[in-house]
Amino acid sequence: QVQLVESGGGLVQDGGSLRLTCAASGRDFSSSTMGWFRQAPGKEREFVAGIRWTGGNIGYSDSVKGRFTISRDNAKNTVRLQLNSLKPEDTAVYYCAAANGDTAYGFTSGYDYWGQGTQVTVSS
Repeated sequence: QVQLVESGGGLVQDGGSLRLTCAASGRDFSSSTMGWFRQAPGKEREFVAGIRWTGGNIGYSDSVKGRFTISRDNAKNTVRLQLNSLKPEDTAVYYCAAANGDTAYGFTSGYDYWGQGTQVTVSS
């Protein structure tokens, strides 16, 4: 059974940093696209960052570009998201996602597995 488990969320002040980690189990995702999405109350789930299996093809939403960094460790079957210069508008539940293959990373429809989410709250 495939599982994605996120960790690292929490409460941080405006301008602070957090590091989210997603640990995958149940299959090898080293040849698959992995990504992070977020969903704020009353809003749709939105793309944050994605990384193709090679690790060299990475994309970010405009709202986080330059502040967040996605990385993966294929040996550990994990993907991380470093969140720097956090703003109150970054407050949301952050979800890890994984695809069955090397797909485009920007759309929820491209992913087959989802974690339960981890809450990130940025206070002003």
